[in-house]
Amino acid sequence: MDDYRLLADRIAADIADGRLRPSQQLPTQRAFARSHRIAPSTAGRVYRELTRRGLTVGEVGRGTFVRAGRAADGGQVALAEPAAARVDLELNYPAVPGQAELLSGALAPLLRADALGDALRPVGAAGTGAARRAFAALAGTGTAGTASAGTASAGAGSAGGCWGVDPEDLLFAGNGRQAIAGALSALVPPGQRLGVEALTYPVVKATAERLGIVLVPLAMDEHGLLPEAVTAAHRAAPLRAVYVQPRLQNPLGVSLRPERAAALAEEFRRLDLPVVEDAVWSFLRPELAPLAALVPERTVLVDSLSKRLAPGLTTGFAVVPGMLREQVAGALRSGGWTPSAFALEAAVRWIAEGAPSVVEAAKRADAAARQLLAREVLAGRRVQADPCSYYLWWELPGGWRAETFVAAAARAGISVTPATAFTVDPRLSPPAVRVGLASPPLPVLARALETLARIADCGGPTADR
Repeated sequence: MDDYRLLADRIAADIADGRLRPSQQLPTQRAFARSHRIAPSTAGRVYRELTRRGLTVGEVGRGTFVRAGRAADGGQVALAEPAAARVDLELNYPAVPGQAELLSGALAPLLRADALGDALRPVGAAGTGAARRAFAALAGTGTAGTASAGTASAGAGSAGGCWGVDPEDLLFAGNGRQAIAGALSALVPPGQRLGVEALTYPVVKATAERLGIVLVPLAMDEHGLLPEAVTAAHRAAPLRAVYVQPRLQNPLGVSLRPERAAALAEEFRRLDLPVVEDAVWSFLRPELAPLAALVPERTVLVDSLSKRLAPGLTTGFAVVPGMLREQVAGALRSGGWTPSAFALEAAVRWIAEGAPSVVEAAKRADAAARQLLAREVLAGRRVQADPCSYYLWWELPGGWRAETFVAAAARAGISVTPATAFTVDPRLSPPAVRVGLASPPLPVLARALETLARIADCGGPTADR
């Protein structure tokens, strides 16, 4: 047996015997390496092995802690083996009955030798003319086929979620994350500052770290990003761009009110700041206009098919104003983030047949049903959510830290996401979790939420200290 596993066995024995208690912090990996006279890389393997066994949990910016769980009788915090079957309330990939059958029909013609040959050719970030026209309709109306595209862009007077998109403003990526990465890479040089909501999409945090971008947390209230926070951050030291989720912000689920969106648009224009608008969840609130409709000349709107249609359809796309188009296209090319021609051709056929509008309507109904269930099960608790969204934000009761609650949920076979995953400044991470509602069947979701409620009601491991 490798030495690192022997060391992991010793730590596991200390946990089992109570010498290391739930929620207790372990030494840093560097300190552990010094005390055991091993290489830091070996210490890292020990800690990863403990995490793999479900005995510890890492908290970004704070350290590694012994995990806690609940005894079956709801008694004191205790260690337990993780449940075999996991209920995933962390990843959030909605799917509705019948969507596979709906999508399959459009693929049959694509499998002919002539069509397949064209679909397997290389394609760049600009995609194809057919793809640009189809996705312009999809991006410009919220659901394809309900309005025509072709105007350069809509102004602040756009009604509801409809706005005009010029097909020539469309660029494509392998998925939505790559489209975000391409936009950020094009707009923010390494070492420069990107403004983001104080609680933001975790992938943006990871992408910024890889690109050498400095994230600046911007204050929010119950209505979303505050314009004065953008101004204050930019005055402190210039921002190069702002990343924002105006509709169904992840993780809080808030959407900008029209007056707040207008104020932000005016501030971005006054400060001459480019904006990356994440619209991945916008199909659940199609009546709301995008920020790009208010400030089209400086907004890169990013979206994808994975949430709209099916999890495996990862094609990402971006509506990019002309003055930024070459920068973003160059970043997508250099990053290797260009799309698959086959995926684009399949999407063109699905959009032409109206599949997005059918699937999106079904998902809106599904999300509403799941939110209703969550409100019933978690009544009386500090839960924030939009009734149209697939996730909720839960501020935990006293005594709970987010990571120990996540660990206790894991012991019950349920995965949720701690606030630290979304917090830009880990020192300001609240005792809260995001609960994704999209993945399990409704009866399984109901049981999982009931279990989480029982865990929370028992009080956290620090409640009596």
